[in-house]
Amino acid sequence: MDSFQVNCWSEHDELKVVMLCAPSKLDVPDLTIAENVGWDATVNHVKAMENFMEFKTALEKEGVHVIDYSKELTNEENTVSEQLINRYFVRDLACVIGNSIFLGEAGSSLRRPEYPHAHSLLEKWFPEKNLKVQQPSTALECGDVLILNKDAVLINIGMRTTLEAVKSIKDRIFQEGFSEIAIIDLPRRSDTLHLDMNCNVTNANLLIAKNFMRYFPVHVFTAQTSRFEMTEQFLNHHGFDVYFLEKYNTIPDINFINLNPETLLISKQATKQHWARHPLLQKKNLIEVDVTELEKGGGGIRCMTLPLLRK
Repeated sequence: MDSFQVNCWSEHDELKVVMLCAPSKLDVPDLTIAENVGWDATVNHVKAMENFMEFKTALEKEGVHVIDYSKELTNEENTVSEQLINRYFVRDLACVIGNSIFLGEAGSSLRRPEYPHAHSLLEKWFPEKNLKVQQPSTALECGDVLILNKDAVLINIGMRTTLEAVKSIKDRIFQEGFSEIAIIDLPRRSDTLHLDMNCNVTNANLLIAKNFMRYFPVHVFTAQTSRFEMTEQFLNHHGFDVYFLEKYNTIPDINFINLNPETLLISKQATKQHWARHPLLQKKNLIEVDVTELEKGGGGIRCMTLPLLRK
């Protein structure tokens, strides 16, 4: 792999390098199995792979360098990995904040094997850039981390990420140059599992969010102090208006990725009316991909992408 400096200071700057993982080789053939593994519906792995290839091609067509980490595993690792049905949800495994990679810790035993698989590769590629969660008993799934801008990071605790894990990394985030970290504790359900199932950045000055988030406070930390604010107040403080959605389909409507400041990669199943109603969203270039089979696993496009370099 060509060497480069990891770099992510926002969710909307131009995406240059992203890590993905192809779906496993297993079908989820009936609803009983789907329920037991926490999925929404049955899944055919051939269709899932077709979705993945369309998704990967769309990214590459826009000039993004894609790394499929499943192709980099050893034969021994891959024997297990190809049977891990959630492995394509790479967002949770790690995140680049500033110029460092923060390695996640699984909040679900079903997903635990994926983390050392991906981390061993990241540690090989970027040996000087990795920061582990300090307490091994704590969980940090990076779908709960949203980089607002060079000044602020928003992190959710709850089902899959612990307060202890956030406290163990917050000083290092400040050392990267960020001045404020806001912690929110959202409802603990399957449709609110991670932060990126509830809100997402669409522009340098606009965040889209489920309407209930207006009722939630955040605990805001600086390197020296802390305070409480309401979520919208905190976001306004950092230059963001909030577009609250009264109606939404959790995965396709919230879980998209910014390819650059003008372009979003969205699900074919996203509700297009959202984009027509807000003047800033009307100007967006929207690229649709069919990830329907992949979304049945309970996550969306943002869950399937781990940005390593934004410019």
